[in-house]
Amino acid sequence: MDKKYLDANIFIQGILREDNNSKETLLRIAKGEFIGVTSLLSWDEITFIVRKFIGKEIAEIEGRKLFKLPNLKFVEVNRNIINKAQKIFEKYNIKPRDSIHAATAILQGCKEIISEDSDFDKVSELKRVAI
Repeated sequence: MDKKYLDANIFIQGILREDNNSKETLLRIAKGEFIGVTSLLSWDEITFIVRKFIGKEIAEIEGRKLFKLPNLKFVEVNRNIINKAQKIFEKYNIKPRDSIHAATAILQGCKEIISEDSDFDKVSELKRVAI
């Protein structure tokens, strides 16, 4: 089955902005149209931003919901990912966290990254899909 990497901003937009495109993407994953892949670091990004803008209680709820989404694979950050992220960071001059997301996607065999962050357009090994 096809695997696509999800940047944390896809989840955040669905929560903060009630973005229908983000929600539709997550629904497609839940239905098994493709396997979603994301770093465990996405939990940190999501709960941090939701807590900042909506509050701790909602951040707790959304943090728990994240791990219940069917067909979403979480990848632990390890030395191999960080080594790859370092190379991406140096080659493409993107932020460290984005480098980790890109490295995770590449090492998981994902050809596409679903993100609103145009910095991923610099990474030749990935095709960014904006929703």
